[in-house]
Amino acid sequence: MSLPNQPTLDFAQHHCDDDPLQLLLQSARYPDIDMRWVAQQIEGLRKAKSKWPSLVQYPTYLYPPQLNREQSSSEATARYKASLIEGDTVADLTGGMGIDSLFFSQHRSHTVYVEQNATLCEIESHNFAEISAPIQVVCDDSLHWLAQCKQSFHTLYLDPARRNEGHRVVAFEDCSPNILEQMPLLWQHGQQLLIKASPMIDLAAATSQVGSVSAIHVVAVGGECKEVLFLCRQASSEPTIHCVDLLSDGTVRHHHHFTRTSEAAAEVLYTTQPRHYLYDPHAALLKGGAFRSISVWYNVQKLGRNTHLYTSDTLVPDFPGRCFEVIHQVAPTAKALRPLLPNGRCHVVTKNYPLSVSQLQQQLKVHEGGNLFFVATRIGEQHIGLLCRTVDT
Repeated sequence: MSLPNQPTLDFAQHHCDDDPLQLLLQSARYPDIDMRWVAQQIEGLRKAKSKWPSLVQYPTYLYPPQLNREQSSSEATARYKASLIEGDTVADLTGGMGIDSLFFSQHRSHTVYVEQNATLCEIESHNFAEISAPIQVVCDDSLHWLAQCKQSFHTLYLDPARRNEGHRVVAFEDCSPNILEQMPLLWQHGQQLLIKASPMIDLAAATSQVGSVSAIHVVAVGGECKEVLFLCRQASSEPTIHCVDLLSDGTVRHHHHFTRTSEAAAEVLYTTQPRHYLYDPHAALLKGGAFRSISVWYNVQKLGRNTHLYTSDTLVPDFPGRCFEVIHQVAPTAKALRPLLPNGRCHVVTKNYPLSVSQLQQQLKVHEGGNLFFVATRIGEQHIGLLCRTVDT
């Protein structure tokens, strides 16, 4: 796949608001235009406005195929990862679309982008030149290149592919490459490793497998868990767990850190009765496992050992997550809820509850919508329902 010519790029710029599918159907009218590239550029540019806004200013930036765009880091998470990189030299061993390499390079003298897909290498060589990013492009299998490499780096970054025969995988041993088998080679060439994992990975098991983990960064964007990062150094003690919630522009909204030891020692406050306000922590805190610490940090009571909701009589204005005002405590039945919902609409949330959201919606005979939330949960052995409205904090 050769790079597009200038008329194709100009055409894409002039038709960026058009329907790419319709343009593809009109390919015969424009014999000098590579309409596949036009469609790819238009779709990439539209995605960039929300996912990589810094790229929009470069009209000659080339966007790779859809799969590579989907698998790429967002600008927000790439900026955060770049803040974790120590030292002046870094090798991105799973280059892909190159977003991570781009942000790694901004404050470093030497960044290497390694990618075995020749088309991606050609595209990103063009892009790095257009942006004047000082990045060396290596088109090779990263492990083969590393085994032949005479250099060592302050940091090696890896984002192993989490698909195996078309199926999504979670554990490191199922990813490609299997980094657990490659640790001796990685440590030969890197003083520090930064490894991206599935948001679904078991933190304790992965820490034990990888070894030398000094920190774990659980990164959410807008409350949704996007990345889990393992920062490894050969001389490491108990890892610190960082739970970070970013705004879409990469600004850190909340950042909490703790260790498993401090979490176990936290004197959590439990309640037998929901108070006036109810709190649902953001996804990074829940994934990181700061269940007891949240109670201490914000002086809120926990609904139960396995119910990760919190409550208080007075509003905690800076709580890291969703905040609800409890209007009614009501049995989770259609008969009990119907008089409180004249239009039959509310948003349903389940936490430590035996039914899924869709199952409970059917049972309650409610439709999605409106400005009220029905939170079905458990205190002790009792299933309860709380009709709530959201509170801006």
